[in-house]
Amino acid sequence: MENYAGIDVSLELSSVCVVDAQGKILKEAKVASEPDALVEFFERLGFAVKRIGLEAGPLSQWLHAGLKGAGFETVLLETRHVKAALSAMTVKTDRKDARGIAQLIRMGWLRPVHAKSVDAQEIRALLVARKQLLGLIDVELSIRGILRGFGLKVGPVTRKTFEVRIRELVVGQTTLERIATAMLSARAALKAEYGKLHKAVLAIVRDDAVCRRLMTVPGVGPLVAVTYKSAIDDPHRIAKSRAAGALFGLTPKKYQSGEKDVTGGITLAGDEIVRTALYEAANVLLSRITRFSRLKRWGMDVAKRRGLKRAKVALARKLAVILHRIWVDGTTYRWAEAGPIAA
Repeated sequence: MENYAGIDVSLELSSVCVVDAQGKILKEAKVASEPDALVEFFERLGFAVKRIGLEAGPLSQWLHAGLKGAGFETVLLETRHVKAALSAMTVKTDRKDARGIAQLIRMGWLRPVHAKSVDAQEIRALLVARKQLLGLIDVELSIRGILRGFGLKVGPVTRKTFEVRIRELVVGQTTLERIATAMLSARAALKAEYGKLHKAVLAIVRDDAVCRRLMTVPGVGPLVAVTYKSAIDDPHRIAKSRAAGALFGLTPKKYQSGEKDVTGGITLAGDEIVRTALYEAANVLLSRITRFSRLKRWGMDVAKRRGLKRAKVALARKLAVILHRIWVDGTTYRWAEAGPIAA
C-alpha cells in the first residue's frame, strides 16, 4: 500500500504526518528541523513512504535537498496553493497543517516548486545581500530629514559631493556634527561593502556565457541577466517559453463565473525580485535606449493603445519569454531595422 507524508516546517521543530492511500493517519510526530533528523524519522517508520511534501519556505530548500539526497521522493509545494487549500480549516495548528499537506500529496492536488541548485541559491543570496546594502540611500534621506528640522537644507547634490555638503552645513554645531559624523561613517561603510558585493555580481556575469547572451537583448543589463538566470536555474523545467511570464506573475488575473467574466491586473505570483528586474528593463528599453528595434517598436505601439504603464508590464512579460528562448536556443538577440515612431 502506498503511503504519503506531509511536513509543516518550523524553525526548531517540524510537524510530520504520514497517511495511507485512503487518507488514514498512520503516524504523527514532532521532529527537529534538520535533514538528518527527518531522514532518521522516515527510515525508522517500518514502512515505505512513496512521496513527501513540504511547503516552500526559508528552510524548505535545505530540508528538501537532505531528504532527496537520502533517496526519498520529495516535492516542494507552492505557498499560495497550500494556503488556499488549507483555508477551509477553522482551527489552524502546525499539526493540522501537516495533515492537510499530507492529504494534498496523497490526492496529487499540488503545484510543485522548483528546488534551486546550490549555485543558484548562492547567487540569489548575493543579490539579496547587495540589495539590503542599498540601504545607504535611506541613511542619506535620514540625514536630510534631521538637518531639515534645524533649517539646514542640503539641496541638490551628487553621491560624491553629499558628504562634503553635510559637513559644511553642521560646522560649529556640536550635536549635529556628532550625529552627522556617525551617520556619514555608517554610510561610507555601507557604500564600501555594497561596492564589494556589486563587483562580485559583475564578476559572475563576466564569466557566465548565458548571462552575456541574455545581455544582448535591449534593456537587459548584468543585474537583470543574473537575476533572471538564478531564478529560472534550469530552463528546461519550462516546457514553453510563453509560460515564463506567468511564472513571475506578469499575466492578468481571470475571474469567470456564470455571466461574470472579469480580467484584472497581473497576478503578482512568483518571484518579486525577477518581476521588478524585468519591469525595470522594460522601462529602460522604452525611455532610455535610443536605438530602435522591433521589440521597442512593439512596446511603443502598446503604449499608444493602452498607456505607458501597461506597455511596460507587457514588455516585461515579453522580455521574460525572449530571454528564456535565447537561453534554450543558445542564440543572441537579433536586431532589426526600425524607423522612428511618432510620439
